[in-house]
Amino acid sequence: MDLVSNLTEGGDGKITYLSASPFEIHHILCKLESAQRHPVFGELIFPDGMAGELVPCIVACHGSRGWADHHQDHINNWLGAGFAVFCINSFDSREVDSTVESQMMVTYAMMLSDAFEALKLLNTHPLIDSGKIAITGWSLGGTVALYSAWKPIAESLAQNGERFVAHMPFYPAAHLRPEDNRWQDVPIKIFHGEMDDYTPLSLVQGLIDEVNKIGVSMELEIYPNSHHSFDSKEEMKWLPNAIKLDERTVQISLEGEMWGEIEEGIKVPLNEPHERLAAFNLVKNVGAHVGGNSDARKRALQGGTEFLQHHLK
Repeated sequence: MDLVSNLTEGGDGKITYLSASPFEIHHILCKLESAQRHPVFGELIFPDGMAGELVPCIVACHGSRGWADHHQDHINNWLGAGFAVFCINSFDSREVDSTVESQMMVTYAMMLSDAFEALKLLNTHPLIDSGKIAITGWSLGGTVALYSAWKPIAESLAQNGERFVAHMPFYPAAHLRPEDNRWQDVPIKIFHGEMDDYTPLSLVQGLIDEVNKIGVSMELEIYPNSHHSFDSKEEMKWLPNAIKLDERTVQISLEGEMWGEIEEGIKVPLNEPHERLAAFNLVKNVGAHVGGNSDARKRALQGGTEFLQHHLK
């Protein structure tokens, strides 16, 4: 497959490239060579009025419900601010519509592979400033935008040193607690709703406490009276079958082994698909709210653009 030919046209369009589908972080760290390789595609959009100069680029990752209208609202802002945006279609590339009620068909590990392969590709684009490529995402994609700043993932997926220069997650699942607590010392800003019962704010705050121990700063903006998808225009609703997180975390050992404590003193492995499914069946954590908050939406649309302008322009 000739991937570079897609990059020399100098305009917007669909780009197909090779990625992989490692199921878990464990597979990224320990078994990446055995992960299935296959095509993935994304849409590269350039801002209007380019005068031939190199432009910064934002790699954008959708959430568990796929691409949504409020994602496009952010993207329009970023294009208006002079950034190119590369929207990865991790679901469509794998013929999946949603993972709200499964979280097994397309995982954050698969999307991390998609993101780093996109980064490598964009580094070769004649119109992209390779030193100014950031990553953002919402919910499941926010988890990708967050943990792509964890050094062991970057070292495994981008062994030639390609790195994102800024990370901007929106309401990510921040439940992973690596024993190897090494993070990229780059700007990281998380936008999260105070009342989020899908990916709880407490998990983000706990992760920030761990990262602060090594002197890496994660900025957190909290929106009062706001749930998951606070930056959307949709009415508040209850998703009864949505798989959600609680206060429990997933540990990652120095060797890349993953495990969680289902109950006090009861630990289960979480490396393989059947292990994750067994844990889901034990915990049965389902049901969460999603819906917009007009004030939080306005502030997040502005704050996200300002963060990118500050660190990429």
